[in-house]
Amino acid sequence: MASRTVLVTGAAGSVGSALVPRLADRGWDVRAIDLVRNESAVGQRIIGDCFDDSVLDAVLPGCHAIAHLAAVSGEAPLSDIAPSHITGFGRLLEAARRHGVRQVAFASSNHAVGFIPNDGRTAGVEVAARPDGFYGVGKAAGEALCSLYADRYGFRTVSIRIGSFRESPNTVRHLATWLSPDDLGAVFDAALSAPGQGHSIVYGISRNKRRWWGLEPGRAIGYDPVDDAEDHLDTIDPQSGTPEELDYLGGSFAWRDRTTDA
Repeated sequence: MASRTVLVTGAAGSVGSALVPRLADRGWDVRAIDLVRNESAVGQRIIGDCFDDSVLDAVLPGCHAIAHLAAVSGEAPLSDIAPSHITGFGRLLEAARRHGVRQVAFASSNHAVGFIPNDGRTAGVEVAARPDGFYGVGKAAGEALCSLYADRYGFRTVSIRIGSFRESPNTVRHLATWLSPDDLGAVFDAALSAPGQGHSIVYGISRNKRRWWGLEPGRAIGYDPVDDAEDHLDTIDPQSGTPEELDYLGGSFAWRDRTTDA
């Protein structure tokens, strides 16, 4: 039987804390690594820098796959984004190649395409990257690295453009972009199990009635979400958020610090 050991980077973050137990429930033997300890994590808990070659050389042997979540979270100066999103991720992929780990699920983001106007049509994965900030640039660069390692080295990589991950939706925008904790586990499980070689992009969203992104790419790798933000409609204030959050796929990220010509 093939190994079902997965290294989850950034395992102590909000997404990682929800993902680790759900991957374990789906039969994965989890090695959870972060700079801080996640006491709620199951499996092997490792404190360390997942961008350090000596740490990677210690934790990657015996792994079948990597779920990569570790990075600067949220918008930040490019000088902060590049070391983790680009240089660090490149170092992780190179260590994976060195140790024969060829299956990678990458936590990308809707912010890689956040400046695409929301015109009421469902956006697919074929659209060109239009990041809405340096964070989105980092995610777009991570997708490019996944594509490179798939094409050049025969990896199987899946970039998961996560919408709005949280326990439950709480704004009008979330009715379109929500990713539930259980669907988070399902989409990463599908990405970590995707057969063959090559790079795929899928949207990490639940089966939301008002979704802005298509589910077909996810279904092509076996991801069929079950939750729907519409089930939480009664708990959402119709005035929540700002009207501008609905103008672009990236929501408020696309409006932060914008300037216009006089």
